[in-house]
Amino acid sequence: MNSIMQDIKFYDCRVIEGSSTSIILDNGKIEEISRNFTKGAGVRALCGGSWGYTAVEGDIDLKHGVDVASKLAFSMNASTPKEEVELAAINPPGVKDLPEIRIDPRDIAIEEKVNLLKSIEEHAKIAGVHSTKVMYLESEFKVQYRSSEGLECEYELLNVGFAVSAVASENGVYQAGRESRFGYGYELFEKENVLELAGKAGKTAVELLKAKTPKGGEMPVVLDQELAGVFAHEAVGHASEADLVLEGDSILENRIGEQIASPLVTIIDDPTLHEFGYYPFDAEGSESKRTEIIRDGVFNSYLHSRETAAKLGGTPGNCRAQGYSMPVVRMSNTFIDNGDSIFEEMLEEVRDGMYLVGSRGGQVNTGEGIFQFNAEKGYLIRNGELTGLVRDVSLSGKTLEILNHVTLVGNDLKMTAGRCGKAGQLVPVSDGSPHIAISKALVGGA
Repeated sequence: MNSIMQDIKFYDCRVIEGSSTSIILDNGKIEEISRNFTKGAGVRALCGGSWGYTAVEGDIDLKHGVDVASKLAFSMNASTPKEEVELAAINPPGVKDLPEIRIDPRDIAIEEKVNLLKSIEEHAKIAGVHSTKVMYLESEFKVQYRSSEGLECEYELLNVGFAVSAVASENGVYQAGRESRFGYGYELFEKENVLELAGKAGKTAVELLKAKTPKGGEMPVVLDQELAGVFAHEAVGHASEADLVLEGDSILENRIGEQIASPLVTIIDDPTLHEFGYYPFDAEGSESKRTEIIRDGVFNSYLHSRETAAKLGGTPGNCRAQGYSMPVVRMSNTFIDNGDSIFEEMLEEVRDGMYLVGSRGGQVNTGEGIFQFNAEKGYLIRNGELTGLVRDVSLSGKTLEILNHVTLVGNDLKMTAGRCGKAGQLVPVSDGSPHIAISKALVGGA
């Protein structure tokens, strides 16, 4: 083993210990109350151009983990040698300014949490809604990081949140309304009017039953903060992840310094914000930092791990993992920055088009730069005013074309919390935007 260790140029370990609580109410009845505990470590070792990785669960023997990862790296490098991997240098992170928690959810009785969910469910189940689901989630975890370079650091976080969905149906047609909020500390339920949000979910489901499906086509649009945030995250954020760039799977390859968007567009990724994607240091011990992906329409920076930063030139700090999985380049809190327009101005600008609200998922191809997102609902814009509600609408197009067709950016930035999937892993993120007006986009309908 000693001869193997001579060939290992770097290794690191992430130890994660924590617990999570979930409560699920289905149509007002308790479907699940569970509490899960987790303890484990992810260990990486680098030999030449090959990474060895192992996950250790339960009682943690880090020396054994390093031995296993080192043997894997050594054997891979011996059988299929690759170009030697360099790692960008990092300084020990300053672990400061963690989110403050005023009300510790662990001090709140399960009965009180269940009663809160029952109230949320009652407010969602308005006339016309036939089924509801409410979920409460709480997780606490401690992350410890150490590496062969002598770096040692740790932090603890405690997340809480809830989601409510309401389904209405008529003549075999089903429509749903959803609302969710995630953050830090049980004070989230004081800060947010959760009962009002539940009522909004029910109202959306019922109203969408009566909404028409519009005629699709190319038209000017206004996007609300949630859908514009999804566009920033999915179409731009993923394309700026440097591992995808190196794999040849990004339209933003070799574009740093180019004007790729309207000068009104600035897109930022910032894990230092106390939003759901917050972390003080990433899965490689790199201190978190704000990255301006696009500044005034000019493509400014990729998101980096230590490996990609060494290859492409840049600053690491964007490498993340779900639990103790293998770290990959990921976003955190990604948003279009505020402009100075107001919503009414956008309706005037669009004149005749559509206002698209909320998100129901979609897909993006970062290599070809094309996307398709489903909106929760839409409103027709006629003579600069909002008219009828419409359903089953989508937004699709080419990322770079849409970026260049942005004509107004609002001053009402709002963030939405969620989870982002990549490499089979889910991590907490937030994305957001102010309202934005786009002169030409393809809207799908009937």
